[in-house]
Amino acid sequence: LPMAFRDVNARRHIGLQQLASLALAGRTLLGPMKSCKFIVDESTSQSTLICSAVRLIESLDLTSAAGQLLNETIQAQNKEFKTGMSTLLFLTGAWSNAVLECLQQNVPVSAIVSVMSEGLNSCCERVQCLQISIHDVNKELCSSGIRPNAFKSETCQIGHDSLLNPQCFLYLQKDISAPEEVIPIISCSYQEDDCNFNKCLASPLAGCGSIASLVKPVGDKNTSVISGSGVIASSCNKPKLTHSRYFSTLGKSHFSSQQGHFQGHLSGQSADPCECYGLGHLAMTLSHGNEASVKLLQSIVAYQQQRAERSGSSQFNIAEIVTCCLLGLPESYSCVSQGFVTLVSPEQAKVIKRFEGKPLRILLMDGDLTEQYRHLGFTRPCNVRTVLEHRSLQEGRAGDLWLSSMLDILISFEVDMVLVKGNVCANLMERCIANSILVVGSVTRDVLCAFGEVTNAQPVTYLTQLNAACVGSGAQVELWKACDGRAMDLGELVPVRIKAHEIPLLTAVLTTTVASKMQLVEDRFWTLVYRLHHALIDEKVFLGGGAVELLCLSHIQMLAEQPLQPANKDAVREFHSPWLAASVTECKSVVLQALASGWKQYLSVVMCNTAQAASELEAHASVDHHLKKAADCGSPSAYILQEFRRGHLLRDGSGPFADHRAGLRVYDNVTAKTEAWRRALDLVLLVLQTDAEIITGRKRNQLLNPHLSNEFMFL
Repeated sequence: LPMAFRDVNARRHIGLQQLASLALAGRTLLGPMKSCKFIVDESTSQSTLICSAVRLIESLDLTSAAGQLLNETIQAQNKEFKTGMSTLLFLTGAWSNAVLECLQQNVPVSAIVSVMSEGLNSCCERVQCLQISIHDVNKELCSSGIRPNAFKSETCQIGHDSLLNPQCFLYLQKDISAPEEVIPIISCSYQEDDCNFNKCLASPLAGCGSIASLVKPVGDKNTSVISGSGVIASSCNKPKLTHSRYFSTLGKSHFSSQQGHFQGHLSGQSADPCECYGLGHLAMTLSHGNEASVKLLQSIVAYQQQRAERSGSSQFNIAEIVTCCLLGLPESYSCVSQGFVTLVSPEQAKVIKRFEGKPLRILLMDGDLTEQYRHLGFTRPCNVRTVLEHRSLQEGRAGDLWLSSMLDILISFEVDMVLVKGNVCANLMERCIANSILVVGSVTRDVLCAFGEVTNAQPVTYLTQLNAACVGSGAQVELWKACDGRAMDLGELVPVRIKAHEIPLLTAVLTTTVASKMQLVEDRFWTLVYRLHHALIDEKVFLGGGAVELLCLSHIQMLAEQPLQPANKDAVREFHSPWLAASVTECKSVVLQALASGWKQYLSVVMCNTAQAASELEAHASVDHHLKKAADCGSPSAYILQEFRRGHLLRDGSGPFADHRAGLRVYDNVTAKTEAWRRALDLVLLVLQTDAEIITGRKRNQLLNPHLSNEFMFL
């Protein structure tokens, strides 16, 4: 981290320079072909492989105020969308440098804030013409003869297990003669009910009449409905900047981060042949070259759509998807298993071997299984003096009494298996193993809900609340077996599968032989899942491949070239001064050009990262060439749409992708992308105004004195 700040100039705004320096570290993470980085802990010499802005910022020791704000902004984007963090990080740095250049030209802070905010709002409105509905995506790809599993690249021949496997662009080839490769779903032993989906998975998402349509055109009576709300569109209202560590998300808090349930109204067999592939097309176009994850997700989608046709449940429910990471197996062993796959100790595995093939009585606990645990909101008795908060269970008979009483409760109700949301007391775990009771901790709430629905078990907070009605039945447990039918023993941990009759839960089992790559594999999978999830919420997607950013750049430059007009009455009223209003009008072109420089840098870096340009100078020339052709066309949006459909957008025709341009279709999320833009600009303007307030106080001259400024710490 100190190296990131080596170029900070004490005479300029420190906070903006720190944002730009931190963002520079994530430059290679932009675009579909990301360059992975090794983060090394100097104290332990341990390293981890990262390929996302979230993991990069988490790994850095952020001691500055600007760094903390950047971390919170990226974490907020990750929590809500799971995508767009690299874009947010890059634009934060690009616009920080742009604002610094404006300050060097003596542009007032108020003018920077006003013009940049209005410019971004104008961009959000302008790019709406590049949105395409999910129905149209399926229709276009289906008419072009592209299959969901035509995921084959001649330029990416490096194997699954290669650590340096580049993430190539998504190739949607028209050649579908090769047999399709499918990720299998390992289902349970209920052959007649739960295992007959393998017929569908032999060719997932195939069969034009077999998979119901999730999304219908606007005006269709069978349009899918999102539970709890309608479609949430990205608002382009002027953001209110507030000097706070946290950014307000009240306007959209109900929108995402809810692991929602898609209540699709089924319409039977699809009458439109362009709906025949269901969500397979959409998942593939949003994958951005993530081949391994898209195959897993297509298998999950196929299973959930088949189940939806039978039971009328949601067609894509993100709450019914969990992951289990298995270190030590090749990536080719990654698969989807029905039920809940998790890791247990070898001692617990011995208990499981006794339970195989037997129906078990199951208990669900919504909390920790420890003596010290108290539920949220617990009120301690009044007039009680606490002598010791936590006593050790090994101090004598007091600890043994609690252990014995808890074990007696489990035995009295004949509980075979306990799923615990939180932590489990190690001593109690040992006693349960000795009495053939399986206890599994750190189980998510979604998993508890899934088992509660199919086993009729009622979650309890404390074992003392347990009664006969809370214990469910019909659960089963077995050692997890790979696709080749072999059970796996990974040494310290053993993978097992917990299941029940007709449980909708699916586990994506992610495998790799490289320890530092495990987190990367899981992040990529969840990124794709949430891209599909939010695309269904928006019911539309953006054209990808830089189309949206190119239109933003063209639009901003067009606004910057407009002739200056006198300040109107509204501007005078807003700034409470004719002089300030006039300065905003005069500086508008400069500020807009600075805003446009962020988009131009974005496109140039993406082109360099994807080997479409040998240098940023060449990338800048290519972008300028497209801008000129768009301006000559008279309608930049029409030109960009035409080039996108031809596959010529931001390509010179001589790169490794030249032979497959016609089949390329890449799309992006609408709300996630625009929110990343807004968060980046809000952060930059927040730090800008905070810095401005600090250096315009009562001791402004003293603070700006280069000989005395070292005595003060700036944000």
